[in-house]
Amino acid sequence: MLPQAARMRDGEEFRRTMRRGSAASMPAVVVHVWSGEPGDNQTRVGLIVGKKVGPAVVRNRVKRRIRHAVRAEFSSIPAGSRVVIRALPSAAVDPALQATVAEGLSRAVRRSRAAQHSASVRD
Repeated sequence: MLPQAARMRDGEEFRRTMRRGSAASMPAVVVHVWSGEPGDNQTRVGLIVGKKVGPAVVRNRVKRRIRHAVRAEFSSIPAGSRVVIRALPSAAVDPALQATVAEGLSRAVRRSRAAQHSASVRD
């Protein structure tokens, strides 16, 4: 389980991350990463697992599997970043969900860094 301080709870924080962040689409998940507010060094992660994924038992299993994958990759997320992982219906049957989440997370982090770099070059 992720520490309480590392979990996203506020709906506005989810929306801000999805709007301002960089996204990486994978077959089972979409990962959004935003560098966060300046001065805030706490990395936060939020999950979105809608009813299209399946009944409650399946959704909860998918959430557990995604949390497990994020916990393993948490140290590779830049400090202060916000991460939103949205599960797609195929996440319920993806046997390699952990690898899919890890790959999506690394792609989104790379895109976020590239976007940050290009924004700083423009300024």
